[in-house]
Amino acid sequence: MLAPKRQKYRKAFRGTFRRIAVKGDRLSFGSVGLKTTDAGWIKDREIEACRVVLARATRKVGKYWIKIFPDKPFSKKPPEVTMGSGKGDISHFVSSVVPGRVLFELDGIDEKEARNILRVVSSKLSVRTKFVTRS
Repeated sequence: MLAPKRQKYRKAFRGTFRRIAVKGDRLSFGSVGLKTTDAGWIKDREIEACRVVLARATRKVGKYWIKIFPDKPFSKKPPEVTMGSGKGDISHFVSSVVPGRVLFELDGIDEKEARNILRVVSSKLSVRTKFVTRS
């Protein structure tokens, strides 16, 4: 799984979401991409599942870019534990995304095939997405 090498603080606050993306909202490398329409947290396992799909689809031709990284620790208390006694241990890492953020980019594949690949990728994510092209 993806995880940061080191952190300044072990546990993080939940935080709030911005209204729309102010960075990472345009395609910068590829010709087509997948953009979020929801705000939410994307788990490291979801990103890894998407990476596997993209790697298999672009093995012979094409190239892909992952434009998000799970750098936020997500803590969770074990089941059947009473309230109190502090915050739980880190269970996994998440990437915080807001509407308009480009998650993945593809290049070197025709648009119809890329649309099909990114449809499979979007089914692995917990946020709603849309297909975008370089205009």
